[in-house]
Amino acid sequence: MNQLTSPRAQETVAGGAVLVIDDDPVQRRLVDAALTKFGYRTILAEGGEAGLVAFDGPSGADIVAVVLDLVMPGVGGLDVLRRLRQRGIAAPVIVQTSQGGIESVVGAMREGAFDFVVKPVSPERLRTAIANAMKVEAMEGEARQTRRRPAGTLTFRDIVTSSPAMDRVMRLGQKAAASNIPILIEGESGTGKELVARAIQGSSDRKGKPFVTVNCGAIPENLVESILFGHEKGAFTGATEKHSGKFVEANGGTLFLDEIGDLPLDVQVKLLRAVQEGEIETVGARGTQKVDIRLISATHRDLLQRVKDGLFREDLFYRLNVFPISVPPLRDRRDDIPALVSHFIRQIQVKEHRGRVHGIMPQALAMLMAYDWPGNIRQLENAVFRAVVLADGDMLTVDDFPQIRLEVDGVDLDAYADAPAAAAAVSIPVERPVATEAADRAYSGRFGLVRALDDGGNVRTLADVELEMILFAIEHYKGQMSEVARRLGIGRSTLYRKLKEYGIDPDEGRPMSAQG
Repeated sequence: MNQLTSPRAQETVAGGAVLVIDDDPVQRRLVDAALTKFGYRTILAEGGEAGLVAFDGPSGADIVAVVLDLVMPGVGGLDVLRRLRQRGIAAPVIVQTSQGGIESVVGAMREGAFDFVVKPVSPERLRTAIANAMKVEAMEGEARQTRRRPAGTLTFRDIVTSSPAMDRVMRLGQKAAASNIPILIEGESGTGKELVARAIQGSSDRKGKPFVTVNCGAIPENLVESILFGHEKGAFTGATEKHSGKFVEANGGTLFLDEIGDLPLDVQVKLLRAVQEGEIETVGARGTQKVDIRLISATHRDLLQRVKDGLFREDLFYRLNVFPISVPPLRDRRDDIPALVSHFIRQIQVKEHRGRVHGIMPQALAMLMAYDWPGNIRQLENAVFRAVVLADGDMLTVDDFPQIRLEVDGVDLDAYADAPAAAAAVSIPVERPVATEAADRAYSGRFGLVRALDDGGNVRTLADVELEMILFAIEHYKGQMSEVARRLGIGRSTLYRKLKEYGIDPDEGRPMSAQG
C-alpha cells in the first residue's frame, strides 16, 4: 500500500517544497539528495495515489513544484497529471521518463506537464528544470495581475486576426452588437469566445456598462442558483447575509455565461424565465425582480446533442441560440499565428517591462504554424509567455519551445517556413523612437531589424521584407550560406531557390543584373 513519508525539514527556497512522486525508492533518494543539495525542502510520495494525498495534507499548501515519475503501478503519472488539472492545482510538474519514452512524454505535455527529464537525471538538469518552472510560475503570477482589461473597452479592432476563417465571426459579431438579442458563441476551449463577447459589448450601446462573466462549469451545482440569481439572508444554511447575484450585478450591461452547457437542469428552468420575462427570482425572496441585461452564452459542447441526450432543455436552447456565432479553432486559422505571436511578445514586453526578446526565428515560427494547438489561442499565449521568460537570446528559437518541438517531430516544416507570413514576423521591434520614416530607418540600422515602412510611410510588401532579411543575413554571416540558412531557419536548398527567385547570385549576394 502506498503511503506518504514525512516531510524533510530542509532549507526552503521561496518558502515552498518540491513534491517527489516515484514508486522506486532508489530514484526517490537520488532526486531527494539532489534537491536537498540545492536548498529545496522536499516531500516524498511512494506512488501516484500518495502524491495526490500529499496535496490534502498539512504541507499541501507549501508544494510549489512536482517531480513526477511517469511509469508507476496503480495511479500512473498521466493519471496524476489529469487529476491535478481536474482539481485546479497549478503547481508546475517536471516528469521523469526512461530513455525512449517520447510518446509518454508527449502525452504528459498534453496533460499539462511543464518539462521532462530522462532517467538517470543529472542534478544540474533537474535543478535547471525546477528553476525554470519556478521562474515561469512567478512571472505568470505577476502577469495575472495585469492581463485583465477593463470591461467593455474591447472592440473588434482589438481582435488580432487576418484570417478568412475569422471573417464571418467578425461580421456576425458586429451585426450582433447593433441588436439586443441573445447570442450563443460556440467553439473549442481557448479559441477566444470571451474576447468576441467583450468585443460585442464594447461595440454596442452598452459599452462602459458592467460586463459580468460566470463560468457555469466551475461552480458547485448546489451554488449555481444562488450565484446567478442571488439569495436573501437566511435563505439556506450558511446564508448569513444577502447576496445580489450575477444577474443584478450585470443590470444595464452584459451577462456572459461561459460553458452554458454545464448548467444544471433545475437552474435552466429559472434561466429560461429570466430570458423570456426579463425578471429573476432571488433564492428565499417572495417576489421577482426586473433586470435589464444583454445575455451572451458560450459553450465548447454540442448543445443540440445535449438536448437529444436530455441534458439541456430544448426550449432554452432555442431561446439562447437566436444568434449563433461559431469561432474556428486555431488549426483552421494558422495564418493568424505570426500576428498572434507578435502580439503576445509585445504584450509581455509592455506589461512585464522585458524588452530583451524582440522576435522569433522563421524555423521556430514555422514549427508553431505546423502544430495543431489543441488548446488553441490560450495554449499559444502560454507557450509564447514561457518562451519569452526563459529565452537566452533576443530572438525566440525552436529550442525555446521544447514541448511543441516534441509534438511536431518528424513533420516537414518547409511548407510553413516558406510562407510569406513567416518572413513578416521574423523581427518584432520594441520601444521604438518617434514613428517617422527617418526614425524607422535609424532604428532598423541600429538594431539590425527589418524596416516595416517604405519611403511613403506605407507597410512594405512581404516579398521586400523577406528579401531584405536574406540580404542582411548574407552580409552578417559574410556569405557563409550554410550558416545563413541555419540562422534563417530554412533548408539550404530553400535558401538557394529563394535567391534564384529574387535574382540574387548566391556567390556574390547581390542582384545578378548588377554583375559585370
